[in-house]
Amino acid sequence: MTERAWRYILGMVQKRLPILEWLPHYSLKWLQLDSIAGLTVGLTVVPQALAYAEVAGLPVQYGLYSSFMGCFVYFFLGTSRDVTLGPTAIMSLLVSFYALHQPTYAVLLTFLSGCIQLAMGILHLDFLLEFISYPVIKGFTSAASITIGFGQIKNLLGLHDIPQQFFFQVYYTFLKVGQTRLGDTILGLVCIVLLLLLKAMRDQVPPLHQQMPRCVRLSHIIVWSITTARNALVILFAGLIAYSFQVMGSQPFLLTGKTAEGLPPFQLPPFSEATSNGTVSFIQMVQDMGAGLAVVPLMALLESITIAKTFASQNSYHIDSNQELLAIGLTNLLGSFVSSYPVTGSFGRTAVNAQTGVCTPAGGLVTGVLVMLSLAYLTPLFYYIPKAALAAVIITAVAPLFDAKILWTVWRVKRLDLVPMCVTFLFCFWEVQYGILAGILVSGMLLLYHVARPQIQQISKGPVLVLRPISGLHFPAVETLWKTVYNQALSASPPRCTILDCTHICNVDYTVMTGLGELLEEFQNHGASLVFAKLQAPVLFDLLSADLKGFQHFSTLEEAEKYLSEE
Repeated sequence: MTERAWRYILGMVQKRLPILEWLPHYSLKWLQLDSIAGLTVGLTVVPQALAYAEVAGLPVQYGLYSSFMGCFVYFFLGTSRDVTLGPTAIMSLLVSFYALHQPTYAVLLTFLSGCIQLAMGILHLDFLLEFISYPVIKGFTSAASITIGFGQIKNLLGLHDIPQQFFFQVYYTFLKVGQTRLGDTILGLVCIVLLLLLKAMRDQVPPLHQQMPRCVRLSHIIVWSITTARNALVILFAGLIAYSFQVMGSQPFLLTGKTAEGLPPFQLPPFSEATSNGTVSFIQMVQDMGAGLAVVPLMALLESITIAKTFASQNSYHIDSNQELLAIGLTNLLGSFVSSYPVTGSFGRTAVNAQTGVCTPAGGLVTGVLVMLSLAYLTPLFYYIPKAALAAVIITAVAPLFDAKILWTVWRVKRLDLVPMCVTFLFCFWEVQYGILAGILVSGMLLLYHVARPQIQQISKGPVLVLRPISGLHFPAVETLWKTVYNQALSASPPRCTILDCTHICNVDYTVMTGLGELLEEFQNHGASLVFAKLQAPVLFDLLSADLKGFQHFSTLEEAEKYLSEE
């Protein structure tokens, strides 16, 4: 094999295994920073994983089952040093809706989502995510923050038998507000206040400088560590209070209850489910999940790649979107073998990772090990975690997802973008997939409207008319072009010769060529001329191949105008 072939193979391997690029340069300083970052993220992910499992409608251990596989897969395949993969509020909400609160459905959804994401990565279909516009994303996340946050009010108040559908949830929550458990409410509100205070403290901590005295730097590190690990500390605080009441023989709180102990078994995901009424087949399970097989993998990819691009831009490095697609696809595929539900990149934990000074994806190894140790040794203690405390963690985590300022920003920049945003926002309260689908459809309609109604600029008002399509020319625009040219050139008396300036036309299809051929015939019937100027080479080649009758082209407008004037 030639040296060139070896280099090509080596380049492909390095592209698919980004670890080979940074591992040879790994240093002791990087190890120190990655270890600190991994430990800090681990203290954040454990309580959040328990809370997000509650959002997903699954036993709390499934949150931890979903939190470690991504750490190990991303170590080998990830192109962002900051991103952490695991359960998130958005994914948990989607799993709650599409997995029907059944672990077998959630795990199978993970497996199928991973297969779909891997297939998209292999086929380089990451460009499909670009058709989901930012207003649609903001409308969805804002609605999700309200849906998830209000869904935890029942745990904050200690209420039972509240349905999952949002409108019924609101109705029954207010209907049963008289059944509020005082202990849960007080504990939940105290936890929310503590979380908000600790977050405010972290936001006010000044940057650390080497010029600071050692004692000041030490206190800075202590305060930063405490405020960053606030979720774990608040859960520990609530658990100790609940355990104290349990020892005294009374329990004013609703507790998480018994949790399956130990690491999950490594096994094939379930392709059927045994129930009291018989066995639910694989086909039936797929039908039950319905649109979730499209919504879940696409939203997971969109969330993760958006986060990766954001932090790559902030920290001046580049990511490979298609490689990220492969990484998250393999994470979900392998995660289904350890009973994980679908995961994606977490914005909050990624921010913690970046702020802690992580240098490489190796920080995820520490996080993954910490999660596995929690599963192996701490699950008996989860029994005493009050549900109100988990609700407080969820509410404070999803509150920043609601961005009211985006409305004013979009209003100033592009008011029309408020339409898909508001449509997505409102429809998501009905059903998630309808909101996303409606938003994408409205955005697509707005996009297609501009394609079908291109701006056609009139350059000259003299005896020779010069028209220039400003935004290109595609098959939906043929009718608009035909009408514009006819109204401005052939409806005049006498008919005006016309130059079509093709500066912005970079490609044409068969429909466009047919429409141009009809225009040429119409000009000939009216005793006028239509010529083309400034054609790009690919477009010129296509038009010459079409052998249009009467087709003439010129390199510049001046040449075209001179020809028509002489004619």
